[in-house]
Amino acid sequence: FLVTILIGSGLLALPISSASGEAVPYLDALFTATTSTCVTGLVTIPTVSTWSVFGQIVILLLIQIGGLGIITIMSGLMLLLNRKMGIDDRLLIQDAFNLNTMAGLAKFIKNVLIGTLIIEGVGAVLYMIVFVPDFGARGIWISVFNSVSAFCNAGIDIIAENSLCNYATNPLINIVTSALIILGGLGYIVWWDVIRVVKSRRHLSLHSKIAITATAVLILVGAILIFIFEYDNPLTIGKMSLFDKIQISLFQSVTTRTAGFATIPQENLTNASATVSIVLMLIGGSPVGTAGGMKTVTIAVLICSAFATIRNK
Repeated sequence: FLVTILIGSGLLALPISSASGEAVPYLDALFTATTSTCVTGLVTIPTVSTWSVFGQIVILLLIQIGGLGIITIMSGLMLLLNRKMGIDDRLLIQDAFNLNTMAGLAKFIKNVLIGTLIIEGVGAVLYMIVFVPDFGARGIWISVFNSVSAFCNAGIDIIAENSLCNYATNPLINIVTSALIILGGLGYIVWWDVIRVVKSRRHLSLHSKIAITATAVLILVGAILIFIFEYDNPLTIGKMSLFDKIQISLFQSVTTRTAGFATIPQENLTNASATVSIVLMLIGGSPVGTAGGMKTVTIAVLICSAFATIRNK
């Protein structure tokens, strides 16, 4: 993990990584490499105007490594090189993905990598419907970058310095970005569990039930609260139509929990909305996904435990 950040910072500190041709200060390069690998979305310098295409490629690779996880990437490379997995490797993968068995680990890693590429690819194609007409050929690269960043819950974009604010009322951008964030945040185990249920008509595992339910409740409650607190705020959604207020509130609830994109100026949020955002960010996404935070399942178990204690059960 440390080596990835150091290599990334070294590459970003090169003049070729800078849009101006002059090397970016190493501290900014180190911060950018760290925030990309840790998929936080915080930046000290504007991503869209500071970095060249080479620099943006380095950032995107760091985001992908950070989102999928070091263990996943290394395991994928082992499979590509036809290297056999030893017992230590299998134990590491089992622990990283919180799996109950070591059976079928190679297939699991392949499914994670292929599933990720498919989802990011579909997201990029859908983005192109909007970005190619707006940016021309560069829109293809913007679409790919945004799709990977959204799925990995990084929240870093190369569209504009105000993030996605120019597309706040665009339903396609709102839906695609939200879907990518949610799919990445739900976790790989939930994916395969849902697919298994669809194929065999069995019941979801307890883990998947909790993750899906908690995610839906947090998004809905967060959106309702933000809608109420920002309804008359002229600096955010106060002057918008009812439909736009709803879709922006939903997007804000989704992106706050795990990503970091913005369709309204975050600094203009009311204190109440900022407090809701803090709680959503603290909880974050679900285990074994691309999102951070304390995790939905952890919070759900704590709440259930508290109620059980109150009822003396």
